[in-house]
Amino acid sequence: MEFQAKLKRIEQDYETQKVLITFEAETNGHSAANFVNSIKEHLLKVTVDKYRLKRSKDANALMWVCLDKIADKIHSDRWSVYLKMLKDYGKFTYICVKPNVVEAVKKQWRECEEIGKVNINGQDSVQLLCYFGSSTYDTKEFSRLLDGIINEMRELGIETPTSKEMEVALEKWEKYSSV
Repeated sequence: MEFQAKLKRIEQDYETQKVLITFEAETNGHSAANFVNSIKEHLLKVTVDKYRLKRSKDANALMWVCLDKIADKIHSDRWSVYLKMLKDYGKFTYICVKPNVVEAVKKQWRECEEIGKVNINGQDSVQLLCYFGSSTYDTKEFSRLLDGIINEMRELGIETPTSKEMEVALEKWEKYSSV
């Protein structure tokens, strides 16, 4: 079962050093007693994370419309343009992996480039430059990506979204990503 909750209290038993964590949650019509009875004897996996609504689809949709316009202008496809924009304006990290897992790691990232071979503590490794997909971006990171895409459109002489369209899309992104 997954639910939204607010942390209400954390207590520690000083004899056992165990921690009691109390959350307050809406039942949404479900019987809490039935749920508790069904799991109370089981070991549970608990993950606590800040709740976030799904991001605004408006900003994402705006980005893809812009990518389509660029792709049409340069006779390419939207996916190739998206990957180029991630490389030019996106968030990335460097990682080093064993040579035998390079291909598997590449499949886990939106875009990934081999930088070169390195030796770390006597072990051969391959350094990769890995780009995060835009679905992992916060508002500031997404705004930078979208601004870069808009600048590319201007350089290509493509009509860009109005400032108001951009503002509304990014406001919705901000609203959904900060809850």
